[in-house]
Amino acid sequence: MTNEHEKINYIEFPTIDIEATKAFFTDAFGWSFVDYGPEYTAFSNAGIDGGFFKSTFSVSTENGSALVVFYSRDLERTQEKIEDAGGAIIKPIFLFPGGRRFHFADPNGNEYAVWSDINA
Repeated sequence: MTNEHEKINYIEFPTIDIEATKAFFTDAFGWSFVDYGPEYTAFSNAGIDGGFFKSTFSVSTENGSALVVFYSRDLERTQEKIEDAGGAIIKPIFLFPGGRRFHFADPNGNEYAVWSDINA
């Protein structure tokens, strides 16, 4: 990890079930994990390093949370991988200025989005 002065360096998310989270992000995106006790796991191989902490809460834009957005060169294939890994599509693919995207929830209900500037 490169530490750049005053740049976003690490991101953390709540998770109800750490093992389900690790399985989902490993299957869907190929992330790697290192556990730091029973209530925290760090991830890498995600574009930015971060972690998941044990919590009873989840994040969603409906509750005012920031939205983490992934990029994909094949939006439909990425959606299939997310669904196959146990994620739920909460906003199907739609057009927006700059491309197309969809929103999904991980097995804990945390909301994310995936976008592409490549039209199908």
